[in-house]
Amino acid sequence: MRRGFRQYIIAFMQTVVIGDIHGCYDELQSLLDKAGLVAGDAIISIGDHVDRGPKSPEVLNFFKSTPNAQVVMGNHESKHVGAYRPMIKLARSQQISKLQFGDTYSDAIAFMASLPLHIELPEASLVHGYVEPGVPWEDQHPIVLLGMRISESRLQQLYDRPWYELYDGDKPVIVGHQNYTGTDQPFAYKDRVFGLDTSCVVGKALTGLLLPSFRFVSVPSRADHWMKVSQQYPRRTQQTHPKPLLHTWTEDEEQVLADLIEKAYRISETIMDDLRTEPGYTDMSPRAQARLFCTRVGNNITAALLQLARLRTLNPDLARQILKTPVALSSVLERIEAMQ
Repeated sequence: MRRGFRQYIIAFMQTVVIGDIHGCYDELQSLLDKAGLVAGDAIISIGDHVDRGPKSPEVLNFFKSTPNAQVVMGNHESKHVGAYRPMIKLARSQQISKLQFGDTYSDAIAFMASLPLHIELPEASLVHGYVEPGVPWEDQHPIVLLGMRISESRLQQLYDRPWYELYDGDKPVIVGHQNYTGTDQPFAYKDRVFGLDTSCVVGKALTGLLLPSFRFVSVPSRADHWMKVSQQYPRRTQQTHPKPLLHTWTEDEEQVLADLIEKAYRISETIMDDLRTEPGYTDMSPRAQARLFCTRVGNNITAALLQLARLRTLNPDLARQILKTPVALSSVLERIEAMQ
């Protein structure tokens, strides 16, 4: 099982799984009223429950304090945690949320850092972003499950169709992250993949899916919240609070990282040279070539670095995002060196 991968298996009488809330606390309460839950039922946010909206602290506190309430980690929660450590810079929506949380921001980070990447229900699997076809849950890469931007390129390189058309899990999967219809209506693909992001924070709707009946429930958004919040927090105010640091990469660690990147490019090119000698390789489509490369390097953190090196896009920022902390440097470097 991939280090750091977290999976929860839970069961309740009835469950409402809710798409990207993004700080829309009032719509959340309206949706719960419409769903008609009773004591013992469960409430699960599919991730991105904070940022962009007017009441991120209220939404987070609701899930912290409500019995049988759960949150799947989304890419927005992951960005907060990553920037706090720090590994990435806060985007504007996270900077605004940080101001909204004020003195409670560190507590919010602790809650977000505890969230699972994947929740398993009797009726369905829950994840915020994407699922790589044919890969067991325990081997799914976090950047794919979270829907990170670099995972979109990975899936496009490996597969010639959208991931949801190739999804082959034992149970239906419920996701957020992307508004697949572009409207206020949820997405359903052959009753196997359900997409619940209906862009509430920009004025469309907040959508949930009731289980085990698989019945959609939805309420309209009350406003284009992100536009209003953006106007309330001018850009010049976003750097008023210094970012707390839990770890700063030292010069020695940065040097090891640079060495790791150099070796990743070298090994990636060696593998590509070998693949080019195989009959028919040059006639393959780019996606087929990417899939063949993937069979050589596997599906782990090291493989993710090598894939980016193959695409000539691996740089220190992306490497730090994948490695999470310098703790992983030595073990990954050992694996890289073993491939030389």
